[in-house]
Amino acid sequence: MSQSNKAASGESNTVVRTVADTAETAKEVATDAARLTKDTLEHGANDTLQFLGVPIDINTLTQLAIDFSGRLVLALLIFFVGQWIGKRIVGIAKHIMVKSRLDRTAANFLGNLLYGLMLVTVILASLNKLGVNTNSFVAVLGAAGVAIGVSLKDQLSNLAAGVLIVIFRPFGRGDLVEIGGKLGTVLDISLVNTRIRTAHNHEIIIPNGDIMTSASINYSSLPNRRVDVEVGIGYNADIQAARKVMIGLAEAHPNVLDDPKPTVIVTALADSSVDLALRVWTNNDDWFMTQADLLEQVKYAFDEAGIDIPFPNRTVQIEGLQMDKVKTIFESNAKHSEPNSSNP
Repeated sequence: MSQSNKAASGESNTVVRTVADTAETAKEVATDAARLTKDTLEHGANDTLQFLGVPIDINTLTQLAIDFSGRLVLALLIFFVGQWIGKRIVGIAKHIMVKSRLDRTAANFLGNLLYGLMLVTVILASLNKLGVNTNSFVAVLGAAGVAIGVSLKDQLSNLAAGVLIVIFRPFGRGDLVEIGGKLGTVLDISLVNTRIRTAHNHEIIIPNGDIMTSASINYSSLPNRRVDVEVGIGYNADIQAARKVMIGLAEAHPNVLDDPKPTVIVTALADSSVDLALRVWTNNDDWFMTQADLLEQVKYAFDEAGIDIPFPNRTVQIEGLQMDKVKTIFESNAKHSEPNSSNP
């Protein structure tokens, strides 16, 4: 047999074996399909399936699936509809708060807080509709809230105080306030702290919790403010003459208001002077310069009128001490303190 015939015979045998293998595989697949069909028909006839060795009734499983599907659809409906309603309610609430001149930061915070509470309620309602026992969730949320409240007590206190500040507005941006002994202009009010700037251009950050628990003064809440100019005159000076000079200066000053009228009162009989106080009223914005101008003008006017502004004097008297002995002691000390010329 030639070389070509042998090659053709080998290829033919290979094809035959391949066809035989394919036929055997097809036979096995057909057998498995027939067995699977038979098992399916038998299970359908008995309405029972075996799952991990546990018999399961198909009708019961189908009914459970239908019931769960209904509850799932209803739970999703509650969630999405509740979420939509919550957003609409929060939007209306924010609009009302802004219309009522509430600070926008506070309005956004309160709106987000309201939406969070409503969302938690909607989620619990959806889970309850699925048949989940929500009592455990409520207990967990309560415990988490207590833990967070204890760990963030100071921060939550500042946050609550910040909400009260932006709601009730004891002061606003640009107001001159004194808080805890710190005097300055309000730069910003956040939900956690308040920033003020002093006259020395120092920025002070005050926690809102401290503001609510301490006395604060708002010098800008009313349009007008009283200026007190205090000065002392000698006991030999004429009080009425000094009063006339001070009233004249106040009435001539452009920043002093006509009503209430300027007054001068005696505030104290001090050790070296009779203390007088000129009281006038001016606008808040002019308070500092008005006080400085009047204080300077009173000094010049008193000098021209010959009214003395005394300073404290002290006279020391030592009883039982002879002046001759004091003189001798001073002269002796002076002599000993002179440098000795004999020493190099």
